[in-house]
Amino acid sequence: MDLQAFFNPKHVAVVGASADPDKVGHAVFKNLLEYPGGSVYAVNPKGKEILGQPGYKDLDDLPATPDLVIVCIPAKLIPALMRRLVQLRVRAVVIISAGFKEIGEEGRRLEREVASIARMGRVEIIGPNVLGILNARDGLNASFAGKLPLAGDIAMISQSGALCTGMLDWASSNHIGFSKVISMGNKADLDENDFLAGFEDDDDTRVITGYLESIDEGTRFIRTATRVGRNKPIIILKAGNTAAGAAAASSHTGSLAGTEAAYDCAFRIAGIIRARTIEDIFDLAQGLAYQPLPKGPRIAVITNAGGAGILAADAIEGQGLTLATLSDETRDTLRSFLSPAASVNNPVDILGDAGEDKYRKALDAVALDPGVDALLMLTAPQAMTRPTDIAQEIIKGTEGLDKPVMAAFFGDAAIREAVTLFQANRIPHYPSPERAVEVLVAMRRYKKWLDAPERKIPRLPVNTNKVRKIIKNCRKQGLLRITEQDAKAVFQAYGLNIPDGVLATTRDQAVAAARKLGYPVVMKVVSQDVVHKSDVGGVRVGLGSSREIEDAFDLMMLRIPKLVDGARIEGVLVEEMKRGGREVILGMTRDPQFGPMLMFGLGGIYVEVLKDVTFHLAPLTVEEAMEMLEETKTFALLKGVRGQQGVDIRSIAEALQRIAQLVVDFPEIQELDINPLRVGINRGDTLALDARIALIPATTEG
Repeated sequence: MDLQAFFNPKHVAVVGASADPDKVGHAVFKNLLEYPGGSVYAVNPKGKEILGQPGYKDLDDLPATPDLVIVCIPAKLIPALMRRLVQLRVRAVVIISAGFKEIGEEGRRLEREVASIARMGRVEIIGPNVLGILNARDGLNASFAGKLPLAGDIAMISQSGALCTGMLDWASSNHIGFSKVISMGNKADLDENDFLAGFEDDDDTRVITGYLESIDEGTRFIRTATRVGRNKPIIILKAGNTAAGAAAASSHTGSLAGTEAAYDCAFRIAGIIRARTIEDIFDLAQGLAYQPLPKGPRIAVITNAGGAGILAADAIEGQGLTLATLSDETRDTLRSFLSPAASVNNPVDILGDAGEDKYRKALDAVALDPGVDALLMLTAPQAMTRPTDIAQEIIKGTEGLDKPVMAAFFGDAAIREAVTLFQANRIPHYPSPERAVEVLVAMRRYKKWLDAPERKIPRLPVNTNKVRKIIKNCRKQGLLRITEQDAKAVFQAYGLNIPDGVLATTRDQAVAAARKLGYPVVMKVVSQDVVHKSDVGGVRVGLGSSREIEDAFDLMMLRIPKLVDGARIEGVLVEEMKRGGREVILGMTRDPQFGPMLMFGLGGIYVEVLKDVTFHLAPLTVEEAMEMLEETKTFALLKGVRGQQGVDIRSIAEALQRIAQLVVDFPEIQELDINPLRVGINRGDTLALDARIALIPATTEG
């Protein structure tokens, strides 16, 4: 994606430029007059002079065909304008005007028309309903923002124009610079995927940041972000995560999963660093843009205050990093110039009266230690300390260093000059050690993602024909839920073990089935109209005699139609009863943006009450399947605790992979559960005891 026409145009036209200072077209044109890279033309019906510049009534009157057109006219006039731009072969357009899909169906229709004209004419659009675009490096302010931000190497895309201006102002006051800024608005044409691809090849950009409210092409987004992220870190603040899209879901997975889980999964796969607040965006961006990535998790702390060191140590250990163990040589060097009362262990406490010379010597000594991967420099201003001088020495000490160095100076007025120095010299400064450590955690996670081997999805041997026939039969009958018996047949076709079972439609058949299988048995009602069988007495376990079988059968036939009005009962499924092992739940729900999302958790109370579950998008690598298990708080129960024997964990991971392959192979599956999957000591003991599969309505597939 080439953004050259947008950010380095030779000729720019503002259609809707205005002499009225209260109009957007005036603000945009005024800002563009400061652009040193080319000509700027004002276009409006009156053709009057604006801000001392000639006005033009029509695009045909311009001295040159514009590379970039900024549109600030009423929405209803834009389709006609777009047709003219196509004729002129203009390739880059920013539509600042509002009045499109954000106002309702009529605006949505208008936006589709504009986008269609653009696509047919090979015109690229940013917008509509945007703040504009900015190129701080080259002085282009094609927006109605107040002023250009400081020049830097951080790119930003934002779906909110108003929030974008706030972030720019906040960043400017904190001395954070940008390469390029894009307000995306309604994304009628170009979207986050295009801009990520564009910034991938932008030499001015080292880090890409973004504020997103929606992602429309989830699979493409993961693919693009994964590729771009290999070259440049991507930091995204995703808003609008609390929509309860699973309210009508019939599976456990559907009710537990949500938008938040899907985005977390997608970001993890693509290596995207997820910000939770606007402060997070810039905390993370500074660390990733200004400093090298840590090669390991070992952090050293240098401080003049013991309490500050303790706070840092707690944050480091609490967030999964490690306090570095300093070598004997390093500690001997520290002893050679520090007071006997100082601590030469990590955190290194150089005491409250330490001046800039001791900070510099301590930094030099600790930075050379091969057991240190990153340094955190803390200062609590004392009467005898000079924060600005300390900052200067820290800056000098980091020159040429291949390890990240973060600063966290406590205070306000006493440290302002020091903070400004840090920012000007690309040393990230944070108001607390906790925030600095959060950035180191993110940098470490990103480094591990970069170092991880390429994802390889194994293809397991399965019987796709059998599954295709079952789904085709359901389609013929107009069914959206596959019966438990057929659902288990689907899972069996994909390599999962199921218990022996027989479908019985009469009491006598049920008794005969139980005798054949051997007591005790499990009996479950089979009905398309009953989703959660246990809620209506549709599941009986431990049936040990023909009398119990008959009573259970009669009770189900009598009771369930009363509890579920109009329920059609096809019979009962009689199965052998398995004991021992652990019960887990496996599931999948199809996210509208990112596709099939898998779930794993322990069964029973762990999923019902504690909701101790993990999610991952399909397909799965072997490593990702194991990580899903390990991420649960109750994973230790599967391994075995307090003398209890563990279960065959590998068989669970393989079951997840097989389900992942199933739902990728058959996109018509909307959601499924295996609840429970009983796992024993040996691989052959792993059985899908209960199964549920729901299909997407035929008219909505694809």
